[in-house]
Amino acid sequence: MKKSILFLVFIGVISLQSCTVNENTDAVDNDTISEVFEFTNVNFLPNNYSVNINFPHSIYASDMVLVYRLAGTYQGQDVWKQVPETYYFDDGTLDFRYDFDFTKYDVSLYLEGYNLPFLNASYRLNQIFRVVIVPGYFGNKSSQNVDFSDYHAVIQAYHIDDTKIKR
Repeated sequence: MKKSILFLVFIGVISLQSCTVNENTDAVDNDTISEVFEFTNVNFLPNNYSVNINFPHSIYASDMVLVYRLAGTYQGQDVWKQVPETYYFDDGTLDFRYDFDFTKYDVSLYLEGYNLPFLNASYRLNQIFRVVIVPGYFGNKSSQNVDFSDYHAVIQAYHIDDTKIKR
């Protein structure tokens, strides 16, 4: 009798367990939203050829920051080059490059290279940069390989609406 009651209790416990996982891949995750900030009229002046730009709000420490510079247009479409972006002399040595560092609150853009005072003004003045914030959640959970050097691939992969860029 004791064995049959114990057996019924065991069956009851197992049948009352619920192991249901509802994964809705179409749901919008409102706390992990990618963002793009555009900064115009960025000037690298002889005061150390760097610019510090504050984010409109702080980001999480786990977020990934990607920076792109508007390099021109091709067939009516903007051409964005990922930073760091390096330019070389004809002999293959470093001429100059754009680079960046970031914190939770800002991004520091800077030029480094040789003879920066003699660098053509078209590379130093009135530059346009886009900063893409990708939440760490996406970077860790993404099963797809994203070509981060391609701005348009990043925008598409992280479902960023390119018309709602914060300027």
